[in-house]
Amino acid sequence: MTAVPEFEFRASSVCKYDPNDRRCVEVATNVPGRVAVRSTVTGHAVEFTAAEWIDFLNGAKLGEFDLSA
Repeated sequence: MTAVPEFEFRASSVCKYDPNDRRCVEVATNVPGRVAVRSTVTGHAVEFTAAEWIDFLNGAKLGEFDLSA
């Protein structure tokens, strides 16, 4: 039986860690075919398939999630 690898999270490159304001997003892409995103505040994570993650990134680049829209 093969062990399921654990996610290895890394902080966003734009996150400037401040001990008084720990709000950052971390992402893990080390598990083939899966991507996980978590909050540094709550530790809760959501998991995506690789295809879902690519669709999300493409939508973000197109401005689909802009709050001013």
